[in-house]
Amino acid sequence: MRVVIMLLLSLILVSCGGKDIDPATAGTVDIQKAYKWKLVTTWPKNYPGLGTAPENFAKKVEAMSGGRIQIKVFGAGQLVPAFEVFDAVSQGTAEIGHGAAYYWTGKSKATGFFTSVPFGLNAQEMNGWLHYGGGLELWRELYSPFNLIPFAGGSTGVQMAGWFNREINSMEDIKGLKMRIPGLGGDVITRAGGVSVTMPGGELYTSMQTGVIDATEWVGPYNDLAFGFHQVAKYYYYPGWHEPGPILELIVNKDAYATLPADLQAIVEGAARAVNQDMLDEYTARNNSALVELVETHGVDVRKLPDDVIAELRRLSAEVLDELGQDSEIASRIAESVKAFKKQAMEYHAISEEAYYKARKEQ
Repeated sequence: MRVVIMLLLSLILVSCGGKDIDPATAGTVDIQKAYKWKLVTTWPKNYPGLGTAPENFAKKVEAMSGGRIQIKVFGAGQLVPAFEVFDAVSQGTAEIGHGAAYYWTGKSKATGFFTSVPFGLNAQEMNGWLHYGGGLELWRELYSPFNLIPFAGGSTGVQMAGWFNREINSMEDIKGLKMRIPGLGGDVITRAGGVSVTMPGGELYTSMQTGVIDATEWVGPYNDLAFGFHQVAKYYYYPGWHEPGPILELIVNKDAYATLPADLQAIVEGAARAVNQDMLDEYTARNNSALVELVETHGVDVRKLPDDVIAELRRLSAEVLDELGQDSEIASRIAESVKAFKKQAMEYHAISEEAYYKARKEQ
């Protein structure tokens, strides 16, 4: 049995690159011991994509561990409110959480880098930066004082700019706009003269319906259709300049993680990597049909943001990012790392991804 366990561990370590598992922190293997963990999320229970990803993670971990880790998933508000997930996991109320790093800018402004940067990396590039460009090491350094270990926990791909009850024809239309938009994108909207608001997804429909907010970004057609935003908003704008490749997070309590033997640590790592990719696959497939339904069945007015608006948002985004990089020593290092990776990615993708999209469109 011991040989089988060590072989399984070796295979998982190889598949995960082996670099994120520290056997020195793991206990000895005890195949009789079972770990019962609680996983809290910032999403409604079983919400398509965002809410089902942590459910899938829990199922994978239990199956891969042969039941030695059993994880019970709690949706937003079931155990703790959505915006208390970070503290709950940090303090050990729950062993693991699923959400988005930009919800925690009150803890450190630099957390916003690890969800999405306006006009920054797309999902493919974010995953490359995190797992092979030094991003994950910086993320873990940032979270270490909070007793947390972060893992990439999914991506939705390029998002939509959002749902608006006001036409956006120029930057003047941004002034005074009350918009639900968290993270660095919210900082840009504020700088443009708007009012950025952060609130959980479960409150967005009613807030749009009652006029508490004038606009909201959420995700894309798949999730937006599920929330029924087409019933309470007039215009659906693109592109998602603020979240070109948002990465969601699985955060694990450091003390709880240290109690796991090495093979179970590897299973948690491997399941996170699997769910991270699986979510992107799902959104890549389901956004397509959801957009067709929104337009053809519900008559949604899909519009592109004017070029001059996009240009000004890009300029303001650069200002916000420059200031963020000066916020702290670690923020500076993260900003420089993202900037360097983006430069190289853009140079290569100009002759690969972008060139191919252009060639495909011209056929």
